[in-house]
Formats: sequence, structure tokens, C-alpha cells
Amino acid sequence: MSQVTKELYSSEIGNILENSLNGIRPGLDDCMRLLESNDVHLIGLVAGHLTRKKFGKKVSFVNNMILNYTNVCITDCKFCAFYRQPGHEESYTVSLEEIESRIKTASEMFGITQVLIQGGHNPKLRIEYYEDAFKMMREKFPKIGIHGLSASEIDMISRVEKINTKEVLSRLKKAGLQSVPGAGAEILVDSVKNIISPKKISSEQWLKIMEEAHTMGLPASATMMYGHVESVRDIAEHFIKIAKLQEKTGGFMAFIPWSFEPNNTLMQKEETVKYSAGGSQLLKMIAISRIMYDGLIPHIQSSWLTNGVGMAQIALQYGADDFGGTLLGEEVVSCTGSRSTELTSNKIIHAVKQIGYQVEERDNFYNTVQMH
Repeated sequence: MSQVTKELYSSEIGNILENSLNGIRPGLDDCMRLLESNDVHLIGLVAGHLTRKKFGKKVSFVNNMILNYTNVCITDCKFCAFYRQPGHEESYTVSLEEIESRIKTASEMFGITQVLIQGGHNPKLRIEYYEDAFKMMREKFPKIGIHGLSASEIDMISRVEKINTKEVLSRLKKAGLQSVPGAGAEILVDSVKNIISPKKISSEQWLKIMEEAHTMGLPASATMMYGHVESVRDIAEHFIKIAKLQEKTGGFMAFIPWSFEPNNTLMQKEETVKYSAGGSQLLKMIAISRIMYDGLIPHIQSSWLTNGVGMAQIALQYGADDFGGTLLGEEVVSCTGSRSTELTSNKIIHAVKQIGYQVEERDNFYNTVQMH
């Protein structure tokens, strides 16, 4: 009997993990049992096995720049250190010329293949701002993918324009938007959202906008921000809600669990959350993500941004298969002062090769650009 089989037989979550190895995904109660278990190593062994079965020892990343186009926001999320109220002396909105210049520089210096474009909920920005930006990007940088605008930003544009979110998505897709990031989900349980982001869209609205995007051929990633006021049940419900939508549409390409970083946020000031969740919790969340979405959402991202490159290397052995993106120009997490948020492709390639994995550079649809 192998060591893993012995461990499965003696563990209180052994039956759940054995089912996973046989292609049976956990339901809500089993997901809660996994989340409550301290056997992170065993959960990781199973998740790592499922990942290697599908991807071997190959890890992907995207050569990416982040464009935080405005920090003006009226949503006042308590977990955010980035936003500024309209009229604040530190508020900004990036002009079309500046967007072009930044992309040109990143393209010439780093050979980027994707721009991740996200910002605050700025009531002064009309839909034409985004349409003009996307049209310019498609025209001048046709080889660079546009991965942009979270569901809550889509909702904000629809409120500014007084049109429905489906029409917003349709117009943005026509202008050049290609895929949608998963931000704004946080935890898809409204009792949690009412504490950390009471002015942001509801869980139902987030899921509705994602379904609309998938239906019109805009694939997306899904995220979860854990480590604040949520319960184990809340996390499990989040996993299940995303799984149900994916069963219906198949539109999620990747799932990214990331740890809330409290520095410089209102939640730290009010002492709601003093510390981030830490490395062991990250590995557990990565591993459970793989087990919950095995055969359903293909890619699990290693979440280096809030946990560092060293933790991301371990996460690749606990169920992640994607390193995420290089980071040039990011301003949201860097506002928490948690760590330097610049990472070039050379550093990612080095980090992945250090642990004996092959490196695949991908585009925003997870197609291979080149092997390194």
C-alpha cells in the first residue's frame, strides 16, 4: 500500500479525497470539511496529483502589463487602499494618449502579449472612454490581448449610461474587449459583501454579468478574496456558486484565490482584520480550488501577487498550473505596501525552472505563445 493510500485511509477527509481521485467533485458539506481540515499536506498531495495528471510538470504564465486607468471610485470598499474619492488631490484618470504610450513602452521593452485593464468606479467616465481605448489598442497593438473590466466596472458603466449590462458588454466586445477578469467577486455571499463592500454589486449581479459575458463569447477568470470576515460556509458557497455557473456556460478559463492584504485599508484601521491569512491558508485554498474545479475550470492560478514568488512556487505543487502574469505598472496591491509588485518574465521563468517545471508563455485565452 502506498504512503498516500495509507494517509487517505487514516484521514478524516480521506473519503472526500479518494472520491476526488475518482472524478467525484465535493459538494457543499464536503467542501466545508476540507476547509476545516488541518491536513493541508494531504489535500495538497491529491490536488498536485490531479494537476500533474492534466498538465504534467508544465506551468504557464502571461506576459502582461496592468493598466489601472483611474483610481477615482465612489464604491468605498473597506478592503481597498487604492481608491480616491472624486476631487481628491491624488485622484487620476489616464488619458488615451497616455494609455497608448504606456502600452507602446511595455511592448517595446518587455514584449507583452496582454493588457489587464482595471480601475475604480468613476462616475465621470462614459462608455466612449473605454470604446475609444479598446479600438485604439486593437488597431495599434493587434497582437496584444485585451483582458479587462471586472463585473462591477461593467455595472458602473451601465448605471452611468442608463443602459443594461448586456448592452455594455456587447458594445465593449465590438470595440475590442476579448476576455473579462474575475475581480469584484470577493466572496459571493451578500452578508459578507454588506460588511466589506456595501456599495458594490451583489453576488447575484456579479454572476449575472459573468453569465452574460460567457454567453456572448467573452471568456473570463473567476476570483475569490479570502482572509477577512468570511466563514467556512461562505467560502464553500462561493466555490459552489461558481461551479454551478461554469456547469451552465463553461466560460471560466481560470480560478484565482487570493489573500486579502489589510495594510493601509479601512478594515485594518477599524481592526476588523489585523493580519493577512498567511502561507498555509494559501496552499490550502489553492489545493481545494483544484479539487473543487477538477474537470470543470481548467486553470488554477498560483496567486503570487499577495503571497510572493516563493509561496507561488510551492502553490504549483499544491494544485496550481498557472503562475499568472508578469506585472508592470500595477498600483492596487502596491498601495498596501505589502511587497514590490513588479515582476518580469525572466523572473517568472527562473522561478518555475528552479523547481524543475517547464515554462509555457501563453496568451489571454491560454493558447501557447512559446515554450521557454
